[in-house]
Amino acid sequence: MTKAADGGIAGRELARLITGHVFLHATMAGMRMASPLLALREGYSEAAVGVLLALYALTQVFLALPAGRYADRHGLKRPVAWSVLAGSLGAALAFAFPVFPVLCLSALLTGGATGSAVIALQRHVGRAVHTPAQRKQAFSWLAIGPAFSNFLGPFAAGLVIDHAGFRQAFLLMALLPAITWAFVRLATELPPPEGADAARPGRAWDLWRDPAFRRLMLVNWFLSTAWDVHTFVVPVLGHERGLAASVIGTILGGFAVAAAVVRILLPLLAARVHEWVVIVFAMVATTLIYAVYPLMHAAVAMGICSALLGLALGMVQPMIMSLLHQVTPGHRHGEAVGMRFMLINASSVAMPLLFGAAGAAIGVSAVFWTVAVAVGAGTRVALGLRGDRTS
Repeated sequence: MTKAADGGIAGRELARLITGHVFLHATMAGMRMASPLLALREGYSEAAVGVLLALYALTQVFLALPAGRYADRHGLKRPVAWSVLAGSLGAALAFAFPVFPVLCLSALLTGGATGSAVIALQRHVGRAVHTPAQRKQAFSWLAIGPAFSNFLGPFAAGLVIDHAGFRQAFLLMALLPAITWAFVRLATELPPPEGADAARPGRAWDLWRDPAFRRLMLVNWFLSTAWDVHTFVVPVLGHERGLAASVIGTILGGFAVAAAVVRILLPLLAARVHEWVVIVFAMVATTLIYAVYPLMHAAVAMGICSALLGLALGMVQPMIMSLLHQVTPGHRHGEAVGMRFMLINASSVAMPLLFGAAGAAIGVSAVFWTVAVAVGAGTRVALGLRGDRTS
């Protein structure tokens, strides 16, 4: 295949980007599963694990806007090259020094690397397509990468931990980013936009003057919080119930596989379904799943809930990205993508801290039900997207 079905971006080119994205993101996903388990086994509290998980997003909070502007100036390959180096270094440090302070540093490096690479990739794809239908399809295909890597990383790390130990799992994670560079280096760099003067420093917050942008960001926050909390509470819940690392990794992997499956189907539906319909459906489903999840005690039942949640949340990100291009000016795409990343990662810093403390105080089950109530309340905001500029 030389061209995507929508004619917007070469199929081989998009395949390279998706494959490259998989292995760098898998590094962070594997580290994010393995590091908390090591911390728990070393006797650290749930609150400490919350701090550790929050650090995976902390770097992205501060790098998001600069990374977007860096990508505007340098394109795709240079940002990804730096991200590959940082991701490998972070995992290698955990291999060499598997102690809690180094795990925290590793979280900062691998999280920042993945976020910066994603911004560059999304900017590249966004510039390569030209219509709303093409955007929904292209971002749906691109979103398959992290969905698959969220299975690959935890599953591979869990298997290695059970059979060879934590250090060997960290070593494997350090090798994966090299595969990313092997694919992305073959991609074709796009020429800079004609007359581009986007991403002027100090202007990004002007985007908030648009009510549609504010509404979209709030909905994105509700759903990204649901995703982050699942990533945090499943290792804690699995540890409480005495599940093996490979079982916990498989439960998280089921979520990722389901998210990947639904994203494979999304390009086929993109031209027929409005974004707001998909988002509202996902929020209702997420509310129901979070309400029953803590009542499931068997690993199989937890895996089913995880997979259903993956189906619900997996369909959201491409729709958010498509709407983001419609409610923001075209010359400010990089800033908008960076702003979105900054906000959702600020949430990813705060939520593990908040829910780590809440889990220690009131129990993990109450965390599930709190998220169910919050997402359910946010459905009303999502209904407001119907009046925004959709395709």
